[in-house]
Amino acid sequence: MTAGREPGVSDFGISAGGAAAGASGHTAHAEHPEGDPRFALAAAVRRVITAMVAANVPDDETRALTAVVESVAGRLEASAGPGRRPRYQPDPTGPPQEFFPTSPAIGFANPVAPPVLVEAAEDGGLVGSAFFDYQYEGPPGCVHGGVIALVFDELLGATSIATGQPGMTGTLTIRYRRPTPLRTPLRLEAGFVGRDGRKITIRGAIYEGETLTAEAEGIFIELLPERFVEVIGERAVTATVMAQIRAEAAAAGVPTATLGDDAAGAAG
Repeated sequence: MTAGREPGVSDFGISAGGAAAGASGHTAHAEHPEGDPRFALAAAVRRVITAMVAANVPDDETRALTAVVESVAGRLEASAGPGRRPRYQPDPTGPPQEFFPTSPAIGFANPVAPPVLVEAAEDGGLVGSAFFDYQYEGPPGCVHGGVIALVFDELLGATSIATGQPGMTGTLTIRYRRPTPLRTPLRLEAGFVGRDGRKITIRGAIYEGETLTAEAEGIFIELLPERFVEVIGERAVTATVMAQIRAEAAAAGVPTATLGDDAAGAAG
């Protein structure tokens, strides 16, 4: 952590002041309580995905169901307001499960997430559980190695936030000790190891019972606001996202007068 800054993290990866509030001023913890209706919708879609991948459904029924799903998709699109739903800041003081509600790994609001369940551990790290269904299969009966990598990236990244050492993934080294079984309760653990300047080391593991199936070490880099502004200024993003980035950078004390004007205009 840079001298003079309190622990905090931006949803865009800016290491900022304690609240790191964006344009909305809301946090994931405040905006996504347990009763969020998107959670139930995502769970229903997850069931559809599982059945579509694994169930032996007759072709005629598949065609009929396609029309039903297309109708639901059309209704969702028609009901949507303009632009994208704002992304919210992970709240380091809130439950880790709510850091990223639309995450493809731990997001209850994302139907492609299992989701992995995570919570704070007594030692300051994270513990969790997972159950991977058929849509995450790689080798027969086993979780795809790329899915395991995704989960480790999110698990270790969330641990960096929970332990007050936020950063963006620099390197992720995974050791696959043995096949991780599909449709089996799994246990996850992760903890902070140490830091060297802006390099933050986090380690994690996945267990089937007491058997280690995979472990990972991640090196996360504290991305200072000045560098983030430089990087994002080279990317074309929407005007809405750029406005949020400008607000976060300003909250972190970074000048934003010339940040992204051309990119925002081109992509907005």
